Amino acid sequence: MIAQEEKRMRLLKESYEDQLSSLPKGSIRVRQKGTNTYYYLSYRNGKKVATDYIGKDENDIIRIKEQLEKRRHIEDMLKELTKELGLMKKVLGGVT
Repeated sequence: MIAQEEKRMRLLKESYEDQLSSLPKGSIRVRQKGTNTYYYLSYRNGKKVATDYIGKDENDIIRIKEQLEKRRHIEDMLKELTKELGLMKKVLGGVT
């Protein structure tokens, strides 16, 4: 039964990792220049920080914010799942 649960959790982990690959990473930065407001997506690309201009469209900004929140939620769930898989590996005696 533990082995079945471990297999289910591995499949779930793969699913989470696939979802993460399609979601943006980083955070939204707001910059003011005079009376204009500009929105950028900042993220790490290797050792460098990359910045992409999002635009001023509120729908795009909201969509990206929602995707970033979803990414953080999935990353948290993936972290917990990894811990649980480690415990299962110990319970099964390292045999998976």
